[in-house]
Amino acid sequence: MGGVLAWLKSDTRAALSLGFLLLLVMVSIAAPWIAPYSPIVQDANLSLAEPDAAHLLGTDDLGRDVLSRLIHGAPATLYASFLAVSIATLIGVPVGLLAGFRGGWIDDGISRFIDALLSFPAIVLAIAVTGALGIGLTNGMIAVGIVFSPQIARLVRARALVVRQELYVDAARCLGASNARILWRHVLPNAIQPVIVQVTLLLAGALLAEASLSFLGLGIQPPNPSWGSMLARAYQNMEIAPAQMYPPGLAILLTALAFNTLGESLRVALDPTMKR
Repeated sequence: MGGVLAWLKSDTRAALSLGFLLLLVMVSIAAPWIAPYSPIVQDANLSLAEPDAAHLLGTDDLGRDVLSRLIHGAPATLYASFLAVSIATLIGVPVGLLAGFRGGWIDDGISRFIDALLSFPAIVLAIAVTGALGIGLTNGMIAVGIVFSPQIARLVRARALVVRQELYVDAARCLGASNARILWRHVLPNAIQPVIVQVTLLLAGALLAEASLSFLGLGIQPPNPSWGSMLARAYQNMEIAPAQMYPPGLAILLTALAFNTLGESLRVALDPTMKR
C-alpha cells in the first residue's frame, strides 16, 4: 500500500486519473439516488430544452434530462468496458501462455491465427461477431473481448518465450515439477506484469468500442442510456442542437484519457528502465 501511495504522490497525472475513475465508479453506484430525473421518462413539451436550473444540461429531443441519462449511462459504459477486457484477459492469457511455453507447431499455429485476427480492423470484427451473437450490450462486449484477446495473447506469448528460458524454470523442471506447476508458479507470475498495463490501456479501447457499437445501434438498446447511444441521438439533432453532443462526447473523452494516462503511468512505474 505504501508503494502505491508513493507512486501516486510522485505522479500527479496518475493520481488525478485514478481519482477521476474512482469518482466515476462512485457515481455509477449511486446513479439511482443522485440522478435528478428518470433517464427514460419522456416529456414532449421539453424537447431539446436549453440548460436551466431544472435541467442543468438541458434535455434531448424526447424531453429526457441529459444529466440523468449521463449519470445512468456511466454504469452501463463501465460495465461494458470491464466485461470486454475481462473476456479478453480470460482468453488471451491462457492462449498466450500455451503458445509461448510449448512452442513448436502449437506456437506457430496460434501465432498465425493471432496475426490473422490482428490484420483486421477491430471494430469491423466486433461488428461481425455482434451480428453473429445478436444485438445487445453484453453480446457486443463479448465480441469486443474476443477481438481484443489476440493483443493480450501476443503480449503474454512474448513474455512466456523469455521466462521459459530462465534458470529457475530449468531448476523447477529438474526437481520434477510438472508443466502445469511451472506455468502456474513461475511463468504466469513473471508474465503478468505487462498484462496489467495492457489491460488498463485496453479499458480505454473497450470504452471507445462500446461507444462505437452503441452509436451504430449494436450496443445497449433504447430506452436504456449509454454514452455511445446518447452521442448517436445527439448526432441526429446536431444541426439544431449541437450542444447535445458535448456531455456524452466529453464523458467518453475524459474517461478514455484517464484510462490511457493511468496505463502509461503504470508502464513507467513497473519498468524502471523506462525514462520519462
